[in-house]
Amino acid sequence: MEQITHKGRIVAIDPEITTIEIVSEAACASCHAKGLCGLGEQQIKQIEVRTDAWHPRAVGDEVEVVLKKAMGYKAVFIAYGMPLVVLFVALMLLGALGVGELWSGLGAIGAVAVCYFVIFLFRNKLSKEYTFYLK
Repeated sequence: MEQITHKGRIVAIDPEITTIEIVSEAACASCHAKGLCGLGEQQIKQIEVRTDAWHPRAVGDEVEVVLKKAMGYKAVFIAYGMPLVVLFVALMLLGALGVGELWSGLGAIGAVAVCYFVIFLFRNKLSKEYTFYLK
């Protein structure tokens, strides 16, 4: 089973949920000259992982967070692929209906906004599908 792993640090522990802080670095973050060029970026992300209460962990422990690679591909499709398809379909459909270019473009952007709003409405359902595990 292919997996996506990230190293992180525990920042909070509740009986059922452990909050993990992951530092996401750019590809050039390990370069020795990153301080000179300023292109190296770091982002700190916090994720919540369902954990067992009996497993001994403490705040500050280094852990490895695991997600199935298929779930990562699905997330990329939902976030980028689906809105792209909606954009092209709306643009082609409005263009075929004889709507002007300006209104076709604005309508396609509006369709993408509606697509992202629908994704936002289903965020709780989607978050239950994406389960992270601790290694």
